[in-house]
Amino acid sequence: MQPSTQPTSTAGRQDDDAELSQDLLTAEDVQVRFHTKAGVVHAVDGVSLTVRVGEVLAVVGESGSGKTVLTRRLMGLISGDRGTEVSGAVTYDGTQLTDLDRPGLSRIWGAEIALILQDPMTSLNPVKRIGAQITESILLHQSVTKRAAKARAVDLLRSVGLSEPERRVRQYPHELSGGMRQRVTIAIALANSPRLLLADEPTTALDVTVQAQILDLLDDLRSRLGMAMLLVTHDLRVVRSRTDRIAVMYAGKIVETAPTAELFAAPRMPYTEALMKAVPPITGPNHARLHVIPGQPPDLLDPPAGCKFSTRCPYAQQRCLAEDPPLRAVGSGDHAFRCWYPLGSPEWEDARRRNVERGKTAAGMPVDEKVALT
Repeated sequence: MQPSTQPTSTAGRQDDDAELSQDLLTAEDVQVRFHTKAGVVHAVDGVSLTVRVGEVLAVVGESGSGKTVLTRRLMGLISGDRGTEVSGAVTYDGTQLTDLDRPGLSRIWGAEIALILQDPMTSLNPVKRIGAQITESILLHQSVTKRAAKARAVDLLRSVGLSEPERRVRQYPHELSGGMRQRVTIAIALANSPRLLLADEPTTALDVTVQAQILDLLDDLRSRLGMAMLLVTHDLRVVRSRTDRIAVMYAGKIVETAPTAELFAAPRMPYTEALMKAVPPITGPNHARLHVIPGQPPDLLDPPAGCKFSTRCPYAQQRCLAEDPPLRAVGSGDHAFRCWYPLGSPEWEDARRRNVERGKTAAGMPVDEKVALT
């Protein structure tokens, strides 16, 4: 339904604001551990977050930080079997998803919560026509005829910007380009008008132009349909102008979360600062040296005792190596971070001065004075 263009009363706006502040999806202390021959992998380690009605929440972080595993656990695709250990609660609109069996989850998948996976070539069935893959979900959740479902599939392909949708429904995935396949996965996700869309790296392996088209399409569809969205990505440029809030993940944990504008204006966690510095600048001299985050992410088979970023952090002190900082809130409580020496604090000023003076961090990482003091 299109939003009204008529003036609304103050009471009406207050009702809208109240609805947008409601939590649609809530995760509490979600943990996922994989038992392997080498040991136990702590893939998601105590993550709590909320997605509110109609908002866009981004989950960002390097590859291997746990973003995809978290998304699949929120969807209910990862359960505690076959060497996998899970705990914590996931609640959607008052229903605890972690208490549902497979048939119960199947009634929610597609109808209430939909998922867009990273690689459309592997998420689409290569031996089924596009139309059959779209109508499958429609026929499962709606009481319509096959003819009506096929008409709906054509309309969906048209709505996601595919030309000649009547012909596309008869094609197979290998006959389409990467960008076209991604549009098909979006059409499948939107087939039953879900209230929540989980988009896991929806522009992976697409060229820059197609990436922008897909993201613009998701923005437009989300706005018109009133969906909430959880957008998983490693690219901060993607989320800066397209999200309401951001949760930064590192080594299976949320290390900082804040409203988007506040996070970019005043990050508190050094890892968030490092991610921002690693974004290639749009302006400036050609062939400028790119900033990289030194070192490697920690081994999740044997994570460090203290702050998980301490071995790569230019401000790390002995406390960082020994004690894992809690997620603590500042201000109104919408901005929270894990750091003993948050950026901009007197403690941080003292920590970076000490590291510059001795030329290394408590973890032994050499400190570049120009980097540390900028």
